[in-house]
Amino acid sequence: MKTYEQVLETVELALAKGEYHYCIEFLLPLIESFPLSSKEGVNLRTILITALCGINKKEEAKKLCKELLKSYDNKTRENAKYLMEVIDSPDIKKPENWNVQFESNPSLNKKSLNSLRKKKEVFKKKKFINVTETPTGETKPFQKGFSLIIVLILLLLIPLLSGCVKVEDTLDLSELDSITNNLVIESKYIKKFPWQLKFEEKMKDIFPDAEIKQDESAFSLKHKNLNLEDTKQVLKITQNTAGELAGGSTNIDINTNQKNFIFFKKYFYRLDLDLTSIQGVENLELIFKIVHPNKVTLTNKNNLNLEITKNLIIWNLNQGQINSLEFSFWNMNKLLIGISTILMITVLAYLLRFYRFKLGTDLPQLPSK
Repeated sequence: MKTYEQVLETVELALAKGEYHYCIEFLLPLIESFPLSSKEGVNLRTILITALCGINKKEEAKKLCKELLKSYDNKTRENAKYLMEVIDSPDIKKPENWNVQFESNPSLNKKSLNSLRKKKEVFKKKKFINVTETPTGETKPFQKGFSLIIVLILLLLIPLLSGCVKVEDTLDLSELDSITNNLVIESKYIKKFPWQLKFEEKMKDIFPDAEIKQDESAFSLKHKNLNLEDTKQVLKITQNTAGELAGGSTNIDINTNQKNFIFFKKYFYRLDLDLTSIQGVENLELIFKIVHPNKVTLTNKNNLNLEITKNLIIWNLNQGQINSLEFSFWNMNKLLIGISTILMITVLAYLLRFYRFKLGTDLPQLPSK
């Protein structure tokens, strides 16, 4: 079996030479050896789509694009959408005057050279552009109507470009007794959707004591000093409200567990977000971030939707499915460590005092009666 590097080198060379048929015949038997979930499989399928488009086999290219649209990787889905738009674009017919046609007329052989010279003189006299030596004057600026039309076109484009929305929720677990949850909804352009405005009004009514920030393109809802049960309640209310406005039912389930090891504790978390009823909402980016106090251990390390930094988990959520995350981390038992430290200091101070009096001092003593 050939390695990925050998296959990639062969097909790229075939594409560079324009040998699309050879590229397709070479890739089709090997494509199943590289699964869609891997980066190698995605790259080879993209090259195969390019070769199919090169020989105008758009239907087969569409089938491969639909497979890429089912990928869990956001970048892969975006590239597949772009390829699908290119494939579905209409064929533009070239005007006839773009092509130069040469016609051979057998009657020319019968004509004399003198007749051909006369025709050349006629062509030289004919001018296709009316050229005059009269000066045209100064270059005039655009009229007011032109500027007005440009402004109107830009104003009409603004609502069309206001569809990209980013929803980001950050759960801060760095202090387990004082949890912070921050929800931010940001429009990447100027205007907000009507469902965003309705959601903001409902959140203000449900959480009047929360820290709320609002402007033309963003909305922020922040809760501080929450315990674990209050945090679960806030997340459930927020998600259910968003699901109602989106026309579907959503649910979030958070399960926690901990094990005590005298001076340390190990915490286990599992989050399940049911987004099966929300699907087909274009240009909607859903991100869930979790700030943890110490190094975290993931149960499923092969999840392509997860990015882990030093103290942060970035979780990209997918529409139309149940998103699950399970992780654990260690933390110190601060209460037990504090009590133990106080007891050790007290015992040490008592022992110093006891042995100090037992050894006595070098000062002279008063005579006893």
